[in-house]
Amino acid sequence: MAESQSLSMSKSRHKIAVVALGGNAITVPGLPDTIANQFANTRRSLDGVVELIREGFRMVITHGNGPQVGNALLRIELSRGQAPDLPLGVLVADTEGGMGYMIEQSLQNRLKQEGISIPVVTIITQMLVDEHDPAVKDPTKFIGQFYSEQQANEFAKSRRWVMKKDGDRGWRRVVPSPKPQRAIPADMIKKLVSEGCIVIAGGGGGIPVFIDAKGNYEGFDAVIDKDLGSAVIARDIGADLLAILTEVDRVALNFGKPNQIFLETVPVSDMRKHLADGQFPAGSMGPKIEAAIEFIEGGGKMVTISSIRDAARCWHGHAGTRIIPG
Repeated sequence: MAESQSLSMSKSRHKIAVVALGGNAITVPGLPDTIANQFANTRRSLDGVVELIREGFRMVITHGNGPQVGNALLRIELSRGQAPDLPLGVLVADTEGGMGYMIEQSLQNRLKQEGISIPVVTIITQMLVDEHDPAVKDPTKFIGQFYSEQQANEFAKSRRWVMKKDGDRGWRRVVPSPKPQRAIPADMIKKLVSEGCIVIAGGGGGIPVFIDAKGNYEGFDAVIDKDLGSAVIARDIGADLLAILTEVDRVALNFGKPNQIFLETVPVSDMRKHLADGQFPAGSMGPKIEAAIEFIEGGGKMVTISSIRDAARCWHGHAGTRIIPG
């Protein structure tokens, strides 16, 4: 890696990374989503994480939870009338705890095998949002099962759900996806990281909450994009690196077309232009690039986007895409 692109840290300060595990880290398309498979997938996803630890990074690990929340919603549907309904915020909290446990235990065991003695802890993370965010008036995030048009109309009336057609597969519930503003336990996360702990936080983007008229935190029926939530945590704790681990090896312009171009090391100003030009759709790479831009422009030093196995190689400039100030 060129010297001009390295992170220069004083001897008194450790490098801090926020590592955002993509959905394929725990749930792999085409495989049954059993707990045994989720544990196996989690263990496989830790190679790049361990390499970054060996590079000297202190670390926060975030993760997605879309399939897991979908399964939780299915259980609610199957038990409707037999067990109490649960709001979306509680389901996010439940999956944060359950998936945090899987990642925490898998990483504890892996570190023990590697002869690395570092404590690992999971924090259930509330994330502050604005209840008046424009996204609240136009819900776009699909959650849960598919329904017929008749069922969709019925649930829109009886449950007050917002329903939209999801391609040719049917109708689904949609909820808002407001932008995260602040990770509420950021000070505690920062303290634990500074003391040498690996912290698992911000699962599924965090639990959306807003501040009510009395100044209290209140749950919000919404979901937060995991990468945007990761960028907020990274900013709030003063991280140097945001490593977004996903299913692709590199970010590309003109993705899937004959003139496709893979990006290696790119200044953030160029990525902002590419985003404005429509290169990164909202349903795929768009939120990752938005998160990268927000983190760098908020003072971050580098964002890497790579496959899970290439996390450390990307940091060194030998794989993936790196976004830097400039």
